[in-house]
Amino acid sequence: MAEFLMPSLGSDMKEGTLLEWRVKPGDRVKRRDVIAVVDTDKAAIEVEVFEEGIVEALLVQPGEKVPVGTVLAVIRTEAVEISTGEAAAGRLPGAPPAEAVPPLPPGAEAAPAPRVFRAPSAPPSTPGERVRASPYARRLAAEHSIDLGLLHGTGPEGTVRAADVQLAMAVTAEAPAPEAPVKGPPHGEATEPVAPAAPTRERPAGRDQAAAMRRAIAAAMARSKREIPHYYLQTKIDMSRTLRWLEAENLKRSIKERLLPVVPLIRAVAMALQEVPELNGYWIDDRHEVREAINIGFAISLRQGGLIVPAILGADLMSVDELMEALRDLITRTRAGGLRGSELTEATISVTSLGDLGVETVFGVIYPPQVALVGFGRITEQPWAENGMLAVRPVLSATLSADHRATDGRRGAQFLDALNRHLQEPSKL
Repeated sequence: MAEFLMPSLGSDMKEGTLLEWRVKPGDRVKRRDVIAVVDTDKAAIEVEVFEEGIVEALLVQPGEKVPVGTVLAVIRTEAVEISTGEAAAGRLPGAPPAEAVPPLPPGAEAAPAPRVFRAPSAPPSTPGERVRASPYARRLAAEHSIDLGLLHGTGPEGTVRAADVQLAMAVTAEAPAPEAPVKGPPHGEATEPVAPAAPTRERPAGRDQAAAMRRAIAAAMARSKREIPHYYLQTKIDMSRTLRWLEAENLKRSIKERLLPVVPLIRAVAMALQEVPELNGYWIDDRHEVREAINIGFAISLRQGGLIVPAILGADLMSVDELMEALRDLITRTRAGGLRGSELTEATISVTSLGDLGVETVFGVIYPPQVALVGFGRITEQPWAENGMLAVRPVLSATLSADHRATDGRRGAQFLDALNRHLQEPSKL
């Protein structure tokens, strides 16, 4: 059995209100499925599950406010038997041979084997051969039981990208999940099932909602300035090459597909983090934790006031077009109240851009437990000296706020230098 808990959707969140169940007892769920909606001080958030199995019981009614860590539901996890007809290359990593799988008890039905996407143009990998794949693609494949060796990689030198795995996920999703029987609650206790259609509590509106959001922001920022020893760095970047490239690229696109100036900036941040990975991660329990996945939180202002910083997950694996699509979708869902829990909890660094409001330089406050924040101001025309010549160039002020416990100024300076270099070669973004 696995427990589905009230998640912590913010650094200072202590409790949340269950607004809605998206499942009922007996439903089958898989990792990353949205099964509940939880109300926080900032927004109503769709919460994902990180177990696979069958919903055993729903223990909290919609409308109830409970502390973080409270058990909301119980999920009966299942072991999946690998079909004996699958080739060795088709088995999940670490799975035992078919003959080593113990027989099922009499009368028991075998759980269906996971479907595996097979691309005709991609031959299976040979035993022991490591498939070239991005870290995010590996994680997606593991979560959805997809064999990387049977996918056709579209990245450099045949590297499997997240988009290749997502294509496989779309194919596997076509098969309907088998019906699962509803089993009683654990230990024989009688628990009345919670009806998913029960009335839900609406979020407070107007001043109450704005006040709750300000309290949440105040708590997080006060903690940041109290606990994090910030250091700040600034650099000026000549944006001539990037803006010329952006103009040329947008001429090839329809109005709806055009790239915003912030997109190459986000892409450059992701590439610079690959060179200075210490800025991508957290400071937790007096320890620096560097993360492999680059999930860039992007500060989005809300029309009713306040600010939310949801993450573009796997930003380093996206092209500029994919980043533009992801950013547009994230802004739309943020302002419509359709964010997922992982988008609020898995950001590994934050980016804020205030150039559209005329601000030239931004020195941001780090959102704990992250260890860095990148700020972008307005692009302005300024005198620029290069190779003994003076000219007027479009110049961007880029800043870094970093946690001195995790890095020092030299590594921060190397990050800003890498950011500048990538923006001078926009065709490679």
